[in-house]
Amino acid sequence: MGNCYSATKSPAEIAPENVKPLPVVKLYGPQNSFATTHIRLAILYKPVTLDFVPSDIHQNPTLIYKSDVVSGSVEDILLYLDSKFPDPPVALTNSTASSIWGWSGEATPTVVWVVVLQHRSITWHFERIVKWAEDLEARGGKAKGDPSMGSPRMEMKKFGKSYSHLLQVMLEHAQMEETVLFQILESADRGLCKSANEEHGSHLPIMNGIKEQIKTIGVMNPGSPEYQETLSYLVSRLKLLRDKCNDHFEKEEKELLPLMEATELSKPQQEKVLKQALEAMHETHSNLFRFFMDGLRPHDAMHYFDLVKRHCDNVRVSLMLHMMVDYEVA
Repeated sequence: MGNCYSATKSPAEIAPENVKPLPVVKLYGPQNSFATTHIRLAILYKPVTLDFVPSDIHQNPTLIYKSDVVSGSVEDILLYLDSKFPDPPVALTNSTASSIWGWSGEATPTVVWVVVLQHRSITWHFERIVKWAEDLEARGGKAKGDPSMGSPRMEMKKFGKSYSHLLQVMLEHAQMEETVLFQILESADRGLCKSANEEHGSHLPIMNGIKEQIKTIGVMNPGSPEYQETLSYLVSRLKLLRDKCNDHFEKEEKELLPLMEATELSKPQQEKVLKQALEAMHETHSNLFRFFMDGLRPHDAMHYFDLVKRHCDNVRVSLMLHMMVDYEVA
């Protein structure tokens, strides 16, 4: 991306000679089928080219690869894909939910995994934002050379939009913990979550301050000494917030989340809590779902989606799926 080439060059001259085309898998199934769209989502993570053929004749999704024809449940087809294209895995197995800090197990409430996976996505996005800010600082207000980024001011707008997305996910995550998770722990031992709540409160002014600082940089003269100085300060604030969040997440996962097992929630109670946790994050599970999922490794993304599909209504899940799949097609 960003490289210019002559219009007189043929595709053969542009493409590297040693690049092999990806294997093609063909998928038949109803276009608006929940199962079909789920499989299309999984295939996004595989090193293959998908040839999707909408078909109402096939009641169950049918996958064709070479001479193999596989039809059945979503799980059957995902397991087949993993057998042919092992990296990265997309089918959920007992090993998918690997232990957290060595303590999670079968008795761990499912909502704990929602929290941990959200931590992972936020952490990934924070690292990306910090690296982007460092790159902006190193260039000192000069254009990146990538047409998709545009001018320095255009790039700063894109940067601000990305940070705003991250900020919204973080705010919803903190609110979900305070109104759902911490309430359960506090009812068992009052004061248990006091420190975590205080940290949420101390992070908020920094988070909002960074947002305002990005707006200020966006109207400054790129390359000026003031611009460079303000950008350097922004980088330091982002790193400070990143480190605080990482420490906060680690403390939660080592000290608070293990205690969820001791609350001895019944299965129905666990289901109710999980549903409340997912519903508390409306923007994350609607307009920002694609953004959120981009921060997860493939098997974590499929694990999270499996949690969502089991506890959100079908209409919302269908919209979330199409948001992912249609984005790729577009």
